[in-house]
Amino acid sequence: MDEELILEKCDMELEANGLDHHTTDLCRDRLVVRRGQPFRLTLHFEGRGYEPKVDTLSFTAENGPDPRGDAGTRARFRLKKVADGPGWTASVVDQEEDSCLTLQISTPPNAPVGPYRLNLEISSGNQGSGFPLGHFILLFNAWCPEDAVHMPSEEERQEYILTQQGFIYQGSSRFINSIPWNFGQFEDGILDICLALLDINPKCLQNAGQDCSSRTSPIYIARVVSNMVNCNDDQGVLLGRWDNDYKDGISPTSWLGSVDILQRWKNSGYSPVKYGQCWVFAAVACTVLRCLGVPTRVVTNYNSAHDQNSNLIIEYYRNEFGEVQGNNNEMIWNYHCWVESWMTRPDLEPGYDGWQALDPTPQEKSEGTYCCGPVSVRAIKEGDLKTKYDAPFVFAEVNAEVVDWILQEDGTMHKSINRSTVVGQNISTKSLGSDEREDITLNYKYPEGSPEEKRVLTRANLMNKLEEKDKEEMGVDMRIRVNQRMNMGSDFDVFAHIANNTSKTHSCRLRLRARAVSYNGVMGPECATKDLLNLTLKPFSEEDVPFRILYKNYGDWLTGSNLIKVRGLLVDSNTNSYLLAERDLYLENPEIKIRVLGEPKQNRKLVAEVSLRNPLTVSLLDCTFTLEGAGLLNSQKMILLSEPVKPGEEIKVRMDLLPLQVGRRKLVVNFECDKLKAVKGYRNIIIGPR
Repeated sequence: MDEELILEKCDMELEANGLDHHTTDLCRDRLVVRRGQPFRLTLHFEGRGYEPKVDTLSFTAENGPDPRGDAGTRARFRLKKVADGPGWTASVVDQEEDSCLTLQISTPPNAPVGPYRLNLEISSGNQGSGFPLGHFILLFNAWCPEDAVHMPSEEERQEYILTQQGFIYQGSSRFINSIPWNFGQFEDGILDICLALLDINPKCLQNAGQDCSSRTSPIYIARVVSNMVNCNDDQGVLLGRWDNDYKDGISPTSWLGSVDILQRWKNSGYSPVKYGQCWVFAAVACTVLRCLGVPTRVVTNYNSAHDQNSNLIIEYYRNEFGEVQGNNNEMIWNYHCWVESWMTRPDLEPGYDGWQALDPTPQEKSEGTYCCGPVSVRAIKEGDLKTKYDAPFVFAEVNAEVVDWILQEDGTMHKSINRSTVVGQNISTKSLGSDEREDITLNYKYPEGSPEEKRVLTRANLMNKLEEKDKEEMGVDMRIRVNQRMNMGSDFDVFAHIANNTSKTHSCRLRLRARAVSYNGVMGPECATKDLLNLTLKPFSEEDVPFRILYKNYGDWLTGSNLIKVRGLLVDSNTNSYLLAERDLYLENPEIKIRVLGEPKQNRKLVAEVSLRNPLTVSLLDCTFTLEGAGLLNSQKMILLSEPVKPGEEIKVRMDLLPLQVGRRKLVVNFECDKLKAVKGYRNIIIGPR
């Protein structure tokens, strides 16, 4: 009788597989690989070695609580000399020593993602035995041409899967502000949290076997993530809040990255983290999807419409001062963030592969749950509103028509001309390989006024938008203009720039008002007002009407968005015409300066010196610096200042860093106090090998 072949141990070749599969940061203590690409194992046997003529080696890979072959969650395959076929295979790579055998395991490019159990069965003559080889985690593979998330460009793969830091764009369409964000998808524990997110989603709790089987598709995963990042239907990650009362949690503007949020969610037993708003929802979704291997980026749409009834029209009803009346659920958000993920769409007509819009902010239900997308960005551009998923809602976000109605003294409503609010402006994302902004508006819509735009609007039944543009003429134009950058703490002037383009004199009334505003359009207290009862506009003339806004009137009312909305309403009594102009002003925070002391080398201590100067005429109290950075700090660090910071005074703090990996890293900083909120700063640090 032949001597039985007995397995002593299995070497998962973590370092080599991590390099080959771009999972080095995830492979410190377990095997993480990408589907459709082989990985290596080395089997060490006791006594004699493997003999192909005597021994039959069979493997079983199982995924989920109810693995089945017909569901794709269980595969059984035998060791062969060479790999054959696209499915699960095992082949010999090397057998240098009698008791050592190196194998190559290949996985299908459409296998379900998630954790697997790998077992070995050995048959030697009439004897047989089984051995657990261990566990591995399978991710989507953008490097594999057969994978649904395949991305041809290596530069794009580096940016949209492997980069752990980035920017999210806020501010206003006229002053775009970038904030740094630590996505941290490869930080310790994040992959486990992302897998837990999949396991506690309602579909998995209802039917775990079917859910695990469905994880072959990035479309399915994207909808699950969109649903689970908010907590409106389930044990999701974040609770949204927009009323500026965050005392029992953390203000959405204070977050620096996704890692702290996801860790808090796990440590609380998967209770919702307080609080999120659109960019926080989007950033956390980006972290989860990148971690799972789906190429993803955060995008910001300025003047973003929330169309609740799918008629592609946002109607505002205003009083004689131009103020919106009633509780208007349909609004124009100053900006709105979502994510795009890259994938094929075999469920759609040809041409709709590539970037898909996906929105985890809970706004409207989709198929009964609070999620949105994925919907093909190309389909949005072409006005194909029958496309899955949620095309009408996303199309409206970038194309809806805005109609303003003014209540007149006799109680009738009069339509106002408003050329300052064009929906879907400056759609932005971080550029490839740099800290610059990329404008991707033309991915979503054709140029304003182009024949292509007319064709798309006709297809989407929005032709009245173009027809109304042609009718809206009163011969007078108005816009809100600024001459300077506006810094937090300063007094400044804005101007109502009015042009009379006719040969007639116009006698008008001009009402100007400034109010603090949240990024989602919710108005706060008044900061300034001006009412000119008799404004005479001479023929073919232009006039600038100054409007001063004082810090003492706005300082206590700003939200973390740092936005003030200035609105002008020009009423021509002779023609009974109303002209509305609006502009959102973004007030710049003081600069955070960051110096790095020491030579940036792997596993060598660095010191970050962070400083900020008080720009206000009052002292700052309860000052706190928070620092975070993937590969630079093992967790978020906070420094609380014990003394007030006087007007004009510069404050400096220091923090020790210990870089664990080489390459480009980003240290991100947030500063908070009683008078300044969400002051952000960052510093790129290139870490060299020791």
